[in-house]
Amino acid sequence: MSTTTVGRAGRRGTARALGFAALALALVALVVALQRQGLGIARLEGDLAGLRGMVAAHPLAGFLLYFGLYVAATSLSVPGAAVLTLGAGALFGVAEGTVLVSFASSIGASLAFLAARFLLRDFALARFPALFERIERGIARDGAFYLVSLRLAPVVPFFAVNLLAGLTSLRLRSFYLASQIGMLPATLIYVNAGASLATLGGHGPILTQRLVIGLLLLAALPLAAPRLRDALATRRLYARFRRPKRFDRNLVVIGAGAGGLVAAYVASAVKAKVTLVEAGEMGGDCLNSGCVPSKALLHAARAGKDFRAAIADVRAAIAGIAPHDSVARYEGLGVEVRRGRAVIESPWCVAVDGVPITTRAIVIAAGAEPFVPPIPGLAEAPHATSETLWDIEDLPRRLVILGGGPIGCEMAQAFARLGSAVTLVEMAERLLVREDDEVSAAMAAALARDGVAIRTGDRAEAVTRTEAGFALVAASGVQTIELPFDRLLVAIGRRPRVSGYGLEALGIPLTPARTIETDDGLRTLYPNIFACGDVAGPYQFTHMAGYQGGYAALGALFAPFWRFRPSYRAVPAVTYTSPEIARVGLNAREAAARGIEAEITRYDFAELDRAIAEGDTEGFVTVLTRKGSDRILGATIVGPQAGELLTGFTLAIQHGLGLKKLMGTIFPYPTRSEAIRAVAGQWRQAHASARGLAILERFHRWRRG
Repeated sequence: MSTTTVGRAGRRGTARALGFAALALALVALVVALQRQGLGIARLEGDLAGLRGMVAAHPLAGFLLYFGLYVAATSLSVPGAAVLTLGAGALFGVAEGTVLVSFASSIGASLAFLAARFLLRDFALARFPALFERIERGIARDGAFYLVSLRLAPVVPFFAVNLLAGLTSLRLRSFYLASQIGMLPATLIYVNAGASLATLGGHGPILTQRLVIGLLLLAALPLAAPRLRDALATRRLYARFRRPKRFDRNLVVIGAGAGGLVAAYVASAVKAKVTLVEAGEMGGDCLNSGCVPSKALLHAARAGKDFRAAIADVRAAIAGIAPHDSVARYEGLGVEVRRGRAVIESPWCVAVDGVPITTRAIVIAAGAEPFVPPIPGLAEAPHATSETLWDIEDLPRRLVILGGGPIGCEMAQAFARLGSAVTLVEMAERLLVREDDEVSAAMAAALARDGVAIRTGDRAEAVTRTEAGFALVAASGVQTIELPFDRLLVAIGRRPRVSGYGLEALGIPLTPARTIETDDGLRTLYPNIFACGDVAGPYQFTHMAGYQGGYAALGALFAPFWRFRPSYRAVPAVTYTSPEIARVGLNAREAAARGIEAEITRYDFAELDRAIAEGDTEGFVTVLTRKGSDRILGATIVGPQAGELLTGFTLAIQHGLGLKKLMGTIFPYPTRSEAIRAVAGQWRQAHASARGLAILERFHRWRRG
């Protein structure tokens, strides 16, 4: 920046500061002058009868002086606007008081708006860019209506709205109109309350009907205003669509994976008329290419079977579970199942292969799909994802797996035990990056024992053709290495399916993670359209999709009479390797990142009788508690049956049970579940009071005589 530019910017800043000071002094002088005329806030509160007499004697002068006082107070953003509004009702009545306050408050708000824009904008934008970026997005999306919605929410102080709006790009005309409209409901209620108070006399009843109504409206404003705001927003949102007079269905569910199946089941259970739409296989990814086949493959590999037998077990598992998710079963439950491609044409219409279905509500459960990165040469090489892996007929002699998350680790162990030479490549410095270091180390040790070559800190650069076939070119710092393979498995994550069924045309927004944006009740931008499962996030677990599916169905069917909000207090996750890794709630790494003071209690399976009896003592249990409390923040288990053991901690976190309660629970002997009581006992022992134990020792000494 040149010296000239700096000088000009400095002069503009000085001029604005002086202008703001001059405006403030002028308005303060006006307030003082008006107060000398007997219309100050203190006088309003202390001598209402005298003020009414003055106004009656000089109605026009009184009206103009009060109008000026109100404009001055609002433009300076000083406290007392509510008192002034009540006073307007008491002095001028409901009609004149409402007119006075409505225009005076809007004019004063506009002056505050202009002062903020010309004097404070550069200063505020430089220090709070993220805040104003969010406000600008709201204005860009909804225009002046965004401001109206803020005006209708009494939680947001009016003076704060004035100043914040002035720092945005909103036009003055739009601001004024939005203020005039948005503040009118509150103005009417406050003015009416003031007029009601003015009717109190020494000979009549104190609680007149009008005063009671005014006070009730005043109390109801914080509750009614957000609903009025939402109603206006909804009306504006749906304005471009034609709402059917009658509906074919109560609910249409898009997607027959875990979330969609549960949503359809719940809807049919409460006797709603529901249609379930699926373009692919019933059961979704979990049944056909995810949880079921991967766990069947792991089990077959653990049992020592060869690849062909393992694949046969996978197909048998899918066939055995498929009837649970079949068309026949759901039609037997009363669900209409349509096979085809669904497109949302309006908030009340879903077309299936071009055939429209009108519906009161929609649940989107479209799931997710494997993410394949744009690695040069990958498309021409023999590669697979978690969806296409099950089409392989022969065991790959050399398998390279890209991604060290749960899927990558599970498949690395399974194929290594089935006989492949497996290389696992992870860009991060360790496997399972969301887990604590000791958990990542336990996984790495387990895979290494099975013969998996682990390369962490390596970044995939390209896939090249070699004389022997193909190789993955990976870079570690400045060095590169070629990893030959017969098959490459891409397991670096999944992305939500958010295109191809009408979200774009409806303008339904997405989050930065590319999931559908929903509120805490799983509602999208349109209150009658819900989303659940992988497409909604924030977790990509089958059990979470099913959990959300039930809430989405209930919310869709019973809004606006009831709202249903899922709780994410205790979300379990399991990696089904040997040993299993299971976690619920926070771990030490996440607690530290959030600044939570926590304590870790650890129990090793080497001390557990059942583990010793079976000769399998690998693993441990760690429990994270808030410092000085037995409240469980999270638990991690590494070892056999970790996923089964985790249920005890999941229930405890969900229902607020501390370690003291778990310690007092009876567990059968000998079982691995005793580890839950054991770790609770270790926590209790570590937190025993030394002073209390000393008193007990003396007590028992006394009893011995």
